[in-house]
Amino acid sequence: MIYILFNPKADNGHGEDNAKAIAEKLKIQVKFQSVIDLNLKQFFDGLKKTDGVILTGGDGTLNRFVNDLAGHKPSNKISYARCGSGNDFYRDVVDHADEEGLIPLNRYIDKLPTVEINGKKTYFLNNIGFGLDGQCCEVADQIRATDPGAKINYTGIAIKLLLGKYKLRKATVEVDGKVSNYENVWLATTMHGRYYGGGMTGAPRQDRLNKAHTNDLVIFTGKSRLLTFLRFPKFSGGKHDKLGKHIHHIVGKDIKVTFDIPCALQIDGETVLGVTSYTIKTA
Repeated sequence: MIYILFNPKADNGHGEDNAKAIAEKLKIQVKFQSVIDLNLKQFFDGLKKTDGVILTGGDGTLNRFVNDLAGHKPSNKISYARCGSGNDFYRDVVDHADEEGLIPLNRYIDKLPTVEINGKKTYFLNNIGFGLDGQCCEVADQIRATDPGAKINYTGIAIKLLLGKYKLRKATVEVDGKVSNYENVWLATTMHGRYYGGGMTGAPRQDRLNKAHTNDLVIFTGKSRLLTFLRFPKFSGGKHDKLGKHIHHIVGKDIKVTFDIPCALQIDGETVLGVTSYTIKTA
């Protein structure tokens, strides 16, 4: 039996319809199961070895899935079908899709890094955005609260914040025991994959399956709002080599970032407000 797990809230409330469309496209008989209030450990423990699972949704659904598993390693084959609004995980691994366009998921959810914020640990698949990118998600949440069907343009939000309300931070970072300090910080994001924010290239050289299990801490600095605005397309387009002293890549496993002023933070697109520090641990 093939089970399709779906998040009814994914893709602005179209998660179940998308799941049914995927089953119709694949021309297979399936059982549908919402991931809302589903105990995933019990679900997988109750499956036969021959049963397969297709997870549908976007980056938020993926994040919820790995955190509900909480390190549990299912033996069943799990595939992923994208049908979210951001799809940054899919962008990163699409070259490894099978002939039906599904992503074999098992190897991507093994040995994931965790982030600790205020004593709470969370697994993540794509990135931890701290600074401008975290505040972008805060604004996006505010837009959705007033218009649930609104299409979110993260790049557009980032540009408006960059030219207006965002306050530059000072950051202290510790990567595998080495401490560095930065001023005029726009963002200090830890990337497990290459993409975030609906297609921005946060870490063009990051490989989520690298044998050392390292992540890429990316720090974007610059005192001038106008010049940073002019540089931003190079950042979002992954042309980090063109940004010189304003972009900093530090590769490591254990990462701690501390800001002098609290700021919004996002975990695979999910917002946490008023954060001063986050700590990454890698398996």
